[in-house]
Amino acid sequence: MNQIDQIKNPIAKELDLFELKFREAMKSSVPLLDTIMTYIVKRKGKKVRPMFVFYSAKLFNGINDSTYRGASLVELLHTATLVHDDVVDDSDERRGFFSVNALWKNKIAVLVGDYLLSRGLLLSVKNKDFRLLEIVSESVEAMSEGELLQIEKTRNLNLSEEVYFDIIRKKTASLIASCCAIGAASGGATEEQISQMRLFGEKIGIAFQIKDDLLDYGDDDIGKPTGIDLKEKKLTLPIIYTINNADKKTRDYIINSIKNHNTDKKRVAEVIKYVNEHDGIAYTRKKMEQYKNEALEIISNIADNEASEKLKLLVEYIIDRKI
Repeated sequence: MNQIDQIKNPIAKELDLFELKFREAMKSSVPLLDTIMTYIVKRKGKKVRPMFVFYSAKLFNGINDSTYRGASLVELLHTATLVHDDVVDDSDERRGFFSVNALWKNKIAVLVGDYLLSRGLLLSVKNKDFRLLEIVSESVEAMSEGELLQIEKTRNLNLSEEVYFDIIRKKTASLIASCCAIGAASGGATEEQISQMRLFGEKIGIAFQIKDDLLDYGDDDIGKPTGIDLKEKKLTLPIIYTINNADKKTRDYIINSIKNHNTDKKRVAEVIKYVNEHDGIAYTRKKMEQYKNEALEIISNIADNEASEKLKLLVEYIIDRKI
């Protein structure tokens, strides 16, 4: 049994039941929509988000019907944002599969995203899960702001560390934060505990994004660096730290390389080498560990039970992953 299966094992039955409920939540009487919904469900991955929801509920009074609805709500709204993102980015692929817009074109993809949003809203309103809807709606709002902030701030490739963290807190971390807050709320946690769980999820989400940044530089033993972020002119923490701590001549050279020579393999390799040699990777790894440890401390202060142990293992899994 691999690491993720060991983490899943205590809630395996709940996750299987969730999948049935989630499929039910996506059903439509329109054949085309039903075909697309089936395609989307088949592409679902390791169920990390539902695991955060369920273990966050088990941390308190346990899993109940509203926990399943909360997990479905997160998945519905998150999937809607991904479908819309692929349209915005003109992306033909997501995780090795064709995107919805690649198979059914942009117009249908936008309408599918709208449908998923409406299903999530109706699922909550019909069951009067207003607190859960509020939590996830705040997350979707933050994700949209994060995307727009990134577009605004990265045009000139001039990004401070403070703005970088603001972007990833909104764009990436808010989703995992909402999973943990929803689980806690459905499990009968107090508002203070819900707030703590939201903060736990936010810190994990930030650490998760920093790990993504590191993977682009060949973190640990995954092999050669890819440099994909540089080729796409994305400013991640290793490059931001390096640029902000380099002399003006070097800083101008790096920025020019990313802006005007991002498809030149030799220039990209030079930038990656400079980042490695000037503590960009070491600093980034240190920040990732800082956020991870802060998250683990929050969980340790809330409870000491099987759920807290599994949440800690889930955190370690996210940070140790090679892809």
